Amino acid sequence: MARSQAALYRELGDDLHLSWSEAELPERERTKHVHRLHPYLGKYVPQLVEALLGRYVRPGGRVLDPFAGSGTTLVQALESGHDAVGVDVAAFNCLLMRVKTARYDAFLLESELRDALASLGRSRARPRGYVGKWYAPRAAAELLHFRSRLARYEHAAVLEVVLARAARSARLTTHFDLDFPRTPQREPYWCHKHRRTCRPVEEAEKFLSRYLLDTLERLKAFQQVRSRERSAVVLHGDARELELPGTFDGVITSPPYPGLIDYHEQHRYAYELLRLDDRRERELGAAQRGTSRAAIAEYVAGITEVLRMCAAALEPAAPVVVVVNDRRDLYPEILRGSGLRVVERLERHVNRRTGRRAGEYFESIFVAVREA
Repeated sequence: MARSQAALYRELGDDLHLSWSEAELPERERTKHVHRLHPYLGKYVPQLVEALLGRYVRPGGRVLDPFAGSGTTLVQALESGHDAVGVDVAAFNCLLMRVKTARYDAFLLESELRDALASLGRSRARPRGYVGKWYAPRAAAELLHFRSRLARYEHAAVLEVVLARAARSARLTTHFDLDFPRTPQREPYWCHKHRRTCRPVEEAEKFLSRYLLDTLERLKAFQQVRSRERSAVVLHGDARELELPGTFDGVITSPPYPGLIDYHEQHRYAYELLRLDDRRERELGAAQRGTSRAAIAEYVAGITEVLRMCAAALEPAAPVVVVVNDRRDLYPEILRGSGLRVVERLERHVNRRTGRRAGEYFESIFVAVREA
C-alpha cells in the first residue's frame, strides 16, 4: 500500500520542518501579501525561506540571492529582519522585486492607484505587433490607454506590474494554457479547466480594476509585517559578471533547473507592453537550450561561476543554501567547483497542486560553506 503524505513527511522528518501538506500550508498562506502580486513559474514557498533563514543565517544578517526571480528570498528576508540583495538577468523579475520590496507612503500609493482606477478607458491608437496579435480590439485599446497614463504617477512601477498582470489574463488564449500559449485563440473552445465551452477574453478593464485593488491591499499588508529597519537591493544583470556590493552572512537561492523554463518568454507580454530590456540569451538553463550534453555542460559551468563569485563575498563560515531538484546529480560537482564544501543535505517533498504542471517531486537542500 502506498505511503500516506503524513507518513512520507515523518520519514523525511528533521528538526527543521521543510515539507508541508495542503492542510498544513493552504494556498492563501503560500501566496500571502506580495507573494501573489504577479504569477511566476518556478518559485519556492516563502515558508521554506523563512525556515532556512531561521536555521542558517544569523539574526539580522545580510542575505544574497543570485537567482532572485520573483523575489521570494528578498521579501521573506525583510519580513524576518534581514537586509537582502537580489540579482536577476530578467528585467521583469527585477521590476517585480523592486515593487514588492519598496517602502511606500500608504496615502500617496492609495491615492494614485484609485486615480488610475477612475481613469480607465480606451486608446484610439492602432495596436500593432504583439499587442495586435494577442489581444481582442477592446482589450488592446484598454491596455494601451492604461500604458499611456503611466508617466503621470510617482508609483508608475507599481502600475506597470498591474498592467503586466492584466495583460497576462487578457490574452487571446485558453484558460488552461496561460503559462506558454502557442497561438492566439479566437474562437470558442472546450475548456479543460472549467469542463465547458468557453470564449476567449475580449476585454482587459475588468482585470485592471481587480488587480489595482488587489495590488493595493497586498502592498499595504506587506508594509505591516516587514521590518522597517531593513531594506532590499535589486541588481539587474548576469550574476556571473556583476560586482557584488559588500559581504554577506548567507546565500539562499533556488537556481533555474536545466531545460525547464524560459523565464523571459513566460512574461513575454510584459516585455512587449513595457518595452523592457530582453536579455534571454543570458539565461542559464533556459528551456529553449534543451538538455543535450553540451547544454548541461554550459549550465554546470554557469552555475559554478555564479556560486564561486558568491563564495568570495561571504563572511567566514557563512552558509550557501541551494534548493534544487537535482535529479541529474549535478550539484555536488557544481559546489566543489565553486570552492564550497557540502556540510548538510536535506530532502523535501514538493506537491505542486494547481495548473497543467501539477504533480509532485523531491527537492534537495544543499548547505555548503567556503573551503578553508
